[in-house]
Amino acid sequence: MQPEGPYRFTEASGVCQVGSVWWAVDGQDRLLTIAVLEGAAAADRPWREAFTNAADTLAQTPGGPRYVNADFAAARPWVAYPAEVENAADKLFGLLGMPLRSPHLEPVGDPATRGATPAPTPTTPTTPITPATPTSGVPASAVPASGQPASGVPASGVPVSGTPSSAVPASGAPVSGMPGSGAPPVWAAHATGSPVVATAPAEPPAAHPGFADPPHDPFASPARRIQPSPPPRPRTGLRLGVAALALVVLAAGGGLAAWAVTRGADAPSPAGPAGAFPTVTPAAGFRPWSQAAPYSAQERALATAAPGLVFVEAVFNGYLRDGRTGALLNPTPVTFQRRCSGFVVDPAGHVLTNGQCVAPDEPVARERALYTLGRIRVAGKKLTSGALDGWVRSRTAGTRFTGKEPDRPPSSQVFVQLNQATGGLTGTPAIAGEVVRTRAADAGDLALVKVARPDLPAVELGDAAALTPGGVVAVAGYHTVDADFRDATYTLRSKTVQVTATDTGQGPVPLFRIGDDIGIYSHGGVALDPAGRVVGVLTNDRSGAGGANRAVVPVTAARELLAEAGVTPALGDADRLYRRGLDAYFTGRDDTAVSQLDAVARGGNGNELAEAYRQSAADRQQLTAAAPEQSNLPTVLFSGLGGALLAALAIGVVLLARRRPRR
Repeated sequence: MQPEGPYRFTEASGVCQVGSVWWAVDGQDRLLTIAVLEGAAAADRPWREAFTNAADTLAQTPGGPRYVNADFAAARPWVAYPAEVENAADKLFGLLGMPLRSPHLEPVGDPATRGATPAPTPTTPTTPITPATPTSGVPASAVPASGQPASGVPASGVPVSGTPSSAVPASGAPVSGMPGSGAPPVWAAHATGSPVVATAPAEPPAAHPGFADPPHDPFASPARRIQPSPPPRPRTGLRLGVAALALVVLAAGGGLAAWAVTRGADAPSPAGPAGAFPTVTPAAGFRPWSQAAPYSAQERALATAAPGLVFVEAVFNGYLRDGRTGALLNPTPVTFQRRCSGFVVDPAGHVLTNGQCVAPDEPVARERALYTLGRIRVAGKKLTSGALDGWVRSRTAGTRFTGKEPDRPPSSQVFVQLNQATGGLTGTPAIAGEVVRTRAADAGDLALVKVARPDLPAVELGDAAALTPGGVVAVAGYHTVDADFRDATYTLRSKTVQVTATDTGQGPVPLFRIGDDIGIYSHGGVALDPAGRVVGVLTNDRSGAGGANRAVVPVTAARELLAEAGVTPALGDADRLYRRGLDAYFTGRDDTAVSQLDAVARGGNGNELAEAYRQSAADRQQLTAAAPEQSNLPTVLFSGLGGALLAALAIGVVLLARRRPRR
């Protein structure tokens, strides 16, 4: 039996006391490993929270395995890892202190049967537990420098139960490195926050005993035989100064400690790992939190810009003719598509994209039409696939690609899709558009398209100064892994890349080269600064890199094209509200995030990430509400300790003053 989810389970690869690991495949037959929390542990809130925190901590650890999908709210929580990430699930259960074993070593039964096995219960060891040396996949911070297990609460404010952290294997031996006191494990704290260490308050020093009279000597003569030297004058002034300084320091420290404790009750909760990853997978198929370090500037930049990015498909229909006689090479029209990325720049529905994608030069369109006709002939056994390139070259110079009439251009249509896209789609949810203006390939290779639907999510244009050699930008555009491009599924993809050089050899508009690309359909995509603003447009690097989209047109060229067309780039009301909601989300103000992102999601402008982040904020809000109320005990302890120290020092000052020699 497997949990509800989008995957088909094939075989169990490992089991432990609280769960199992399975091989599975997704809808495109890609292999994954799925870690599942099962049985009594799946029904136990502390175990569910520990499972969630362990997966998030590994994802945030440099070099740690990142999951591609998860459902921590399911009846049996699960986490999916790509098959190429080795031992990811082993590391997850290892971090919980539950090493995996092969399901073939002993009969373990069906997962549903094992679900009835009680979860391990806390065991108090009779001897101190020595933390183990961190193993692969476990953050080094999991073992405090003192050798004692750290304790604390996650950054979300929800304490993790001691059940998972103090669990022991069936053998009864304590798990090395796991806290035995019932305190939360150290990885329960957010990986990006400071380590949480509980420090026991020091015991107040005892009051100064004073100076007692010397004991009576019964053998001493009543008369002094030797007159002793007068005792040295005590350094009372220095001692009084030191005591006064100590009083000031203690008073200030006590005040700061009390202020910090009481202030924590009003401070907003930072974005913590427990339940912090959105549990709703947007239909867009684009998850910024899986393509960047969680809560990083890159994730926020992608979340900000992604709703305004669109998949663009241009459809061309025309006739191939002999250039001299006008005779048709084929009696029926030839139809082909060009696909790329783009982005919305204003609430009116203006889209910027790649010029050669939606309005290619005549030689480019002619060559593409010839290849389309050649493939039709290969499919009809009239041409071999090995002879296709030669057939196209032999006809390129003497062929024209025209409309139905020889003096008319071929017809074309443009369609855009938000979020996840499907190739060849011309009906809903595809939105029809029309090319308004273009720029030549050597002048920026840009095109402005006006679509028939207003109030789409838009991006914000930034400053091209962010494009400097050696600088780093995030690039995003559409991509597919499907072999058959005709009806392939296209989703957004992102990478962080370095700007490597400036190139002025492709025309009057300088281009910037980047060190990597995200696929052939990314031209027309964007380069983003850390605020999620567009600073450049991806295009084909015609000078090298195998024709990859490793060139960036600065945003200044895009602004010039918009000005020529009389279009002013701007954000809509929903775009501004969405950005305020994201700001609240990334700063831990969940009430505000839920309210504002919900308003955007219900607005129906196609921003599917608004609902995903709204749900995440709501999940985090519920966890925060379930946290126990903050105790005033630290304030009382600090106040009592400070009072005791002040009283002791005051007594010491009085006694010092009384011992001053009389003149």
